[in-house]
Amino acid sequence: MKQKEFTEVMASMTSRGESFAVATVVKTEGSSIGKPGFKVIISGAGEVVCGTLGGACPESAIVAAAKMTMRTRSPKMVKIVLEGVEDSVGAVLKGASEDEIHVETNCGGVMEIYIEPYLPRERLVIIGQGGRDEVEDALVRMGKILDVTTVVIDHSPTLTEQPDELIEEVDFDLSNFDFSDADSVVILTKGERDVKTLQALSKFKLRYVGMVASLQRTKQDFAKLRELGVREDFIGSIKAPVGADIGAISAGEIAVSILSEAVATKYNKDILSRAHQGQERPPVEKPLGEPGDTQIKARRTMLLYAGYSETELREMGDLSAMTSDRFNELIKGRWKRPGDEG
Repeated sequence: MKQKEFTEVMASMTSRGESFAVATVVKTEGSSIGKPGFKVIISGAGEVVCGTLGGACPESAIVAAAKMTMRTRSPKMVKIVLEGVEDSVGAVLKGASEDEIHVETNCGGVMEIYIEPYLPRERLVIIGQGGRDEVEDALVRMGKILDVTTVVIDHSPTLTEQPDELIEEVDFDLSNFDFSDADSVVILTKGERDVKTLQALSKFKLRYVGMVASLQRTKQDFAKLRELGVREDFIGSIKAPVGADIGAISAGEIAVSILSEAVATKYNKDILSRAHQGQERPPVEKPLGEPGDTQIKARRTMLLYAGYSETELREMGDLSAMTSDRFNELIKGRWKRPGDEG
């Protein structure tokens, strides 16, 4: 295969946002059809879509290792030993290294192959409800710091920094969005479109789905999803209430907690999450300071995060004039332990 054709296939897969790996022969010993420089492209599904390593034996053997590099997002060097059945079985029984693959064949050679994964750029997809949302704004800013593509799906957002992609279509059909398994999705629909949004997302394979909601609203949304026949494994994967349990209060801190949880999911790491059963948001025990813009902003953010709607906030009146005891009651009223009524 000509180099031009090989690079064209790589460019095409990259433009489509597909995951793939390139396996290249770097050294050979003994009898082997494959020579240094021979290479193949292996798709995310494990298919050899382009190139050759010199035959079906080494190509079929390398697929599992290629898929592993795509999962771990790290390249690796493997050695393929082409040998007779008896020697191959013996090596397996002795417990050969995972970086050493023994293949039953009469070639009698050894190939060292470098496998490098090529993955689509990670995306942070934020689904908003319209209007001013400080958590949404903070997520966009921090997503850029993490060097991920930021996508906002919101018909009327108010942002201080523009995302990489903005979809402002009213009632945008999420089934028309090209989601990938490298996407982290954060839902900020504040109750009005929770179920509709989650039902649409259940059709896709996503790395992370988090939703800002109180425990009470989460339970209600999940019950509705089950009535609609949404898969239980998808419901179980939703992080709601969203975020790592770090005691976040401000919009920036809440965004940090959400992205911390998303990063932990990416690397399959354990993290204390607010979505874990039995976890409760710590109550606010102290006043947030003297009345003023800063206090209003902090209280407004916490109430929205607890699950109150904009309409409910307006009905509360002047948040800075609200007593600390009343504010604590409102917060604890929405952050309930699983099993609490109301």
